[in-house]
Amino acid sequence: MSSGLLGVGISGLAAAQLGLVTTEHNITNASTPGYTRQRSVQVSVVGLATGSGSVGQGTNVTTIERMYDKYLTAQVNTAQTRLSETDAYYAQISQIDNMMADPSAGLTPALQSFFSGVQEVAANPSLLSARQSMISSAETLSSRFQALDTRLDELSDEVNGRIVDSVDAINSYAEQIAELNQRIVIAESAFNQPANDMRDQRGQLINELNKLVKVTTPSNTSNGSLNVFIGSGQPLVMDTQAMELTADVSSADSSKVMIGIKTNAGGNSLLLPDSLIVGGELGGLVKFRNEALTSTTNEVGRMAATLALTFNAQQAMGQDLLGRAQGETGFTGEFFATSTLKPTVSANANNVKTDPAIPVVAATISAAFVPPSFGGADGNFYTNLTASDYQLTRTGANYTLTRLNDNKQWTNTDLSALSTTVSAEDGFSFSLSSGAFADGDSFLIQPTKTAAENLAVSSIISADPRTIAAALPFKTETTKTNTGTGAISGGTGIPGANLSLLPVKIDYVFTPAAGALPETRELSFPASLAGQSVTVKLPDGTKSTFNLPGASPVNINYTSGMEIEFSGMKFSMTGAPNNGDSFSLSRNPAASSDSRNALALGKLQTQNTVAGGTSTFQTAYSQTVANVGIKTRELRVIGAAQESGLIEAQTSRDNLSGVNLDEEAANMIRYQQAYQASAKILDIGSTLFDSILALG
Repeated sequence: MSSGLLGVGISGLAAAQLGLVTTEHNITNASTPGYTRQRSVQVSVVGLATGSGSVGQGTNVTTIERMYDKYLTAQVNTAQTRLSETDAYYAQISQIDNMMADPSAGLTPALQSFFSGVQEVAANPSLLSARQSMISSAETLSSRFQALDTRLDELSDEVNGRIVDSVDAINSYAEQIAELNQRIVIAESAFNQPANDMRDQRGQLINELNKLVKVTTPSNTSNGSLNVFIGSGQPLVMDTQAMELTADVSSADSSKVMIGIKTNAGGNSLLLPDSLIVGGELGGLVKFRNEALTSTTNEVGRMAATLALTFNAQQAMGQDLLGRAQGETGFTGEFFATSTLKPTVSANANNVKTDPAIPVVAATISAAFVPPSFGGADGNFYTNLTASDYQLTRTGANYTLTRLNDNKQWTNTDLSALSTTVSAEDGFSFSLSSGAFADGDSFLIQPTKTAAENLAVSSIISADPRTIAAALPFKTETTKTNTGTGAISGGTGIPGANLSLLPVKIDYVFTPAAGALPETRELSFPASLAGQSVTVKLPDGTKSTFNLPGASPVNINYTSGMEIEFSGMKFSMTGAPNNGDSFSLSRNPAASSDSRNALALGKLQTQNTVAGGTSTFQTAYSQTVANVGIKTRELRVIGAAQESGLIEAQTSRDNLSGVNLDEEAANMIRYQQAYQASAKILDIGSTLFDSILALG
């Protein structure tokens, strides 16, 4: 009996001691990141069968287990990686939001100041100080565009740098996890017991890795190691082997750093599509770059390009203070310099350079903006430029251009025909400059990416304010001897000017003679306009075009309020002329007092010049600012909700896995009492054993 008491007491002492040690371990690691509360698992020893029944043999500690739930942990990891992604996205886009909406750093005040300068020239076309002020405000506007572009480029460089840092950290965590996998396998195979503390260390590494990129750990392998997948399922750690991510320059766009994965020991890596990089800081950075940074950069560039193209187109319609107009020596149709204002084209680094069998020089693509269209309700200039990048690819016999923001595609076997289609729809053209395409070759075309960076006032305009074309090269007049009330407007310039046709006299006639029936009132255009076409727009909006053969004058029905266009000149006719009245158009000798073209330049501020003639400069910029602001606020709200979700998930996990010092203090007292009771059993057993020996 005494030996049974001793065995039971010793097992109780051992169990209580392990319980005390486990409790002590919990208490000392209460503040250790990633630590999971442990407990000793006791079972009773199988009783000894006797004639009097089964006699207990004490207790045994089978294992020390972690209070771990993979589902609660998975909830925490999911909440954490989403919050880290949102925080990274928000930290970057909030910088754009602050910059774009800043009343002193944004474009709005600079645009307003520039067009105020244009209006001042329109009010005082002969005043050189007004012209100089307009140039100064234009240079300020260009500088503002350039400053915005520089800041966006800095953000791009920052994103690239953060991606590189994140990749380095991910590789470090992967190596540590793989090493712990190996140590866990060795430890657990040696003792056939879980290596709790090493598993906690591995779990903490996964927690930190999860902040950088989404992590999934499908299940433990049979040997205790853990496989780790990142993003949309790319393997990072397989058993004891760690894969290595790389941060490489994109083969399509050298300004971007892409994430790759090494495929062999030789160092070759496979670039991963951005769509596979999700979750965590890395996913947030990639998402910000693709959704906000690229589009904002291109939107600002589109505004710069549209401003330059439309303003130059209207400038070309005018006549400068020196009396020069389009096509004449010394006249510049450029207010903004266009020599560096052009789309950016990047050849894919993997394009075929040479063909061993047939020497082929690598293809070179060039791209250019197409001239602005002229139309709309007010007849204003506008461009069809978008804020997207494009990819041009040769596959077999086909050339395919893909608009990357919505994946719209154009395909043709003829590169020139493809360019013609795209130029009409999206405002830029491209052509093969040299070499030849090989199957699979591709080019990245970014029409507006660098437009803001390269926007600048023409050096000719900057050097001589007199070269601003504030006047129109023609004037309209009503013959002084007219007897009717007919009038001709001052006119505006339109594309297609042919000033060599001037002067032109337009007669008002009755056909047949006055008083005869049927009587028709007509305008008679002279035979000197041979080969020209005249477009007439009636007050009800009806338009008609007449080709002038030139053999004899051509008569066109007259309606008061009609608009007439020909040879780059547009004017309206009103009132009731009498038979024999006439009107004339001639070269304008009064450039110093004429501001008709300056007025047209000023109207560009309020006309729909952007996005295919659907938005003004201010509307387009405001929409960009609004989109960034809405996304910033959305991320702020989402981040707050995700933070609450993370706290809730962590609380649920910590209720099971976290160390509660009050609970551990109670456990310590419980195990202490159990230890003392077991020691008392040993004392009693020893006394009984001594009594038995004394009887002998």
